[in-house]
Amino acid sequence: MSAGGGTKAIIAALVANAGIATAKFIGFLITGSSSMLAESVHSVADTSNQGLLLLGQKTAKRKATLAHPFGFGRDRYFYSFIVALMLFSLGSVFALYEGIHKLEAHEELNSPMVAVVILVVAIGLECYSFRTAIVESRAVKGNATWWQFIRQSKVPELPVVLLEDAGALFGLVLALCGVGLSSITGDPVWDAIGTICIGVLLGVIAVILIIEMKSLLIGEGAAPAELDVIVDELAAGKVQRVIHVKTQYIGPDELLVAAKIALEPGLSLTEVAQAIDHAEQRVRNRVPSARLIYLEPDLDRSTAAKAQG
Repeated sequence: MSAGGGTKAIIAALVANAGIATAKFIGFLITGSSSMLAESVHSVADTSNQGLLLLGQKTAKRKATLAHPFGFGRDRYFYSFIVALMLFSLGSVFALYEGIHKLEAHEELNSPMVAVVILVVAIGLECYSFRTAIVESRAVKGNATWWQFIRQSKVPELPVVLLEDAGALFGLVLALCGVGLSSITGDPVWDAIGTICIGVLLGVIAVILIIEMKSLLIGEGAAPAELDVIVDELAAGKVQRVIHVKTQYIGPDELLVAAKIALEPGLSLTEVAQAIDHAEQRVRNRVPSARLIYLEPDLDRSTAAKAQG
């Protein structure tokens, strides 16, 4: 996935959510539905979130400075973390508050069919956005399951948009059920219950995203399979073995690799330099994201100690 990965999905979500938010607010003003209000705030939050994701992609492209010698790649993780917090505060908490309030107030709905029509149109728009996110995600997730993709992806935007869109789509269905049942039964309590369910749904999604984005923000290493490839490529040529290795993603497409390698004894300084250069090239050929590689040459002291013993 390139540094701009997920941009199409983000823009699709932004356009869809902006239109949906406007329609929902109009529907709330007409009907007074708490589900519509909760969904309106949710869509406004989602629209702002897409803007934050785009901002993160832009700021992450800044050149490295003396204060930030490894660049600003983690800006994308930071803004994705902020998105998760906004989804929790503006989406989940507000919906729970509004639902509990309406559960106590028992306010009647006005023109519920207006809300139903708006929600059906919103579901159609959200399906388009969700489909775009799925198509873009499939291009990079490989054989991983969707849950593994969300847990393991080092590109934050796609999991964020994917879960946001899924939450928005299910939230719309819950709102539709709440408004529909209130209209059929004449009891506004169903609208309040639908709003509370939306709040719980958004809360679960927000917590998942907060946990995953926090993990990326503080620094994740290469996946086990990726690390095995790195070690195998390092331990070739005139490298006898990898004594130890540490990796960390300093951006979605930039992996830092630091390792101590045991070289064959008796190599000249030129041969040592060539062995290191070849090892770095082998790793980059197999793992293109390994842009920063620092290798410390050493002798295999364990082998020497066994020989002396």
